[in-house]
Amino acid sequence: MKKKRRRATRHPGIARIDQPSTRTHGWFVRTGFYRLRKGTYAPRHRKFFGDVSHGGKRRALEAAKAYLATVSRKRPRKRRRRDLPAAYRATAALERRRVSP
Repeated sequence: MKKKRRRATRHPGIARIDQPSTRTHGWFVRTGFYRLRKGTYAPRHRKFFGDVSHGGKRRALEAAKAYLATVSRKRPRKRRRRDLPAAYRATAALERRRVSP
């Protein structure tokens, strides 16, 4: 009888790293991506959870999940003017001109 392979559950923002050449094994958390001036994106929060330092794969994954939960709980930044829709910016500019003495 064929063994059923257990399907890995997905964890958005958490990736597994197994690199025997550098003896790097653990989970890597990246979240809160933002756009750089050169047009690429970079993660605002990133952290590595090694298997050995956390006492095994499962414990390292649990630590990574806990970190991701605490980082995700932080408030999102206020929307800046350039992030607002163009129509809103135009009307807000007109209102400022009217109110200004």
